Amino acid sequence: MPKYFEHSSSPLYAQVADAARERIVKAIWPIGTQIPTLPTLAQEFGVGLITIRQAVALLKQEGLLAPKQGQGTFVIARPEIHPRMRVETSLRGLAELYRAQAPRLIPISEGFATPTIEADDGLPAPKYRFLRRIHATERQFTSVISAYIDERVFKLAPKRFRSETVIPVLMDLNSVSIGSARQILTISTAGEAAANALNISVSAPVAEVRRVICAPDGTVIYLAELTYRGDYIRVDMDLLA
Repeated sequence: MPKYFEHSSSPLYAQVADAARERIVKAIWPIGTQIPTLPTLAQEFGVGLITIRQAVALLKQEGLLAPKQGQGTFVIARPEIHPRMRVETSLRGLAELYRAQAPRLIPISEGFATPTIEADDGLPAPKYRFLRRIHATERQFTSVISAYIDERVFKLAPKRFRSETVIPVLMDLNSVSIGSARQILTISTAGEAAANALNISVSAPVAEVRRVICAPDGTVIYLAELTYRGDYIRVDMDLLA
């Protein structure tokens, strides 16, 4: 068995799918080409046929592979990438991106919880509504988000907050004033919870984004922690801007 499969707690098929997905991302397996047979892949990765079948099934589910009767399995698409992930962006631009992109929201849990507010974040609100959910496109899960919304703000539009991405809703609420907003992007590896939510393996590369939005008085009215799949992220920087 390859060494990179030896020390992960993830299901073996997820690790194999990660390795195969990377080949598609890097065009080692270009679109339109036939992938090796299942026995060949099983031998190459040092795993059983059942594991290979599960990995290939996952990539078929993501719309990356498809069978052709009597011919084999072919690459039909590359993983989707974030359409406009920037190191710095405006809050309005981020809201416009979410409106245009309109990700599918898959709820995981809802309740009340207190976020970890760091010294330079701002002042805590009395109570926070906690929403944990997955953002997805038609083909794949792209990110998992833990969102904390000041309960006083959440009560202004509970149906919208539950069914839409948070930032466009915040921008639409005339009674909510925003004093500051920032986000930090960190390259990291997936923990168990994020890996399970995104169908990737533990320790797969991810981008972690932390967003903090405050009212003019410094109260943190929204704090979000997002984990994006590594193959969904492409940071595009204009060096002459």
